[in-house]
Amino acid sequence: MKNNSFGLSMFRPVRFLVVAFTCALVFFSSAFPAAAVNNPTSSLQDGTTQLLGTQKETDKVATEPPLGLKEVQKKSNEGLNEVQGSADIEKQKTPANSQDATTVEDQIGNILNKATGKS
Repeated sequence: MKNNSFGLSMFRPVRFLVVAFTCALVFFSSAFPAAAVNNPTSSLQDGTTQLLGTQKETDKVATEPPLGLKEVQKKSNEGLNEVQGSADIEKQKTPANSQDATTVEDQIGNILNKATGKS
């Protein structure tokens, strides 16, 4: 019986390391949640003005009585949907304006090529 407890006591340092690693992982993952803020394609100042036209249209529709079927169909044909119409349509990603976008497969391939040293 004594040998069994001695064998289990050998795992105490390993158990301590696993708990310490888990605590460190939880601490660092909660300490740095906004790593994407440094993305060069976005600006913190532009966040409130990006979809201002959409918000204006939404506020206007919210204060009016519900639209009838004909009005909904007319507004839907003008743009994205009956509320937004064509507000800020140029800022939204569509297949037409995303033809030169890099796919996920291309990005992963570029990273793997850089890691292996291939061109």
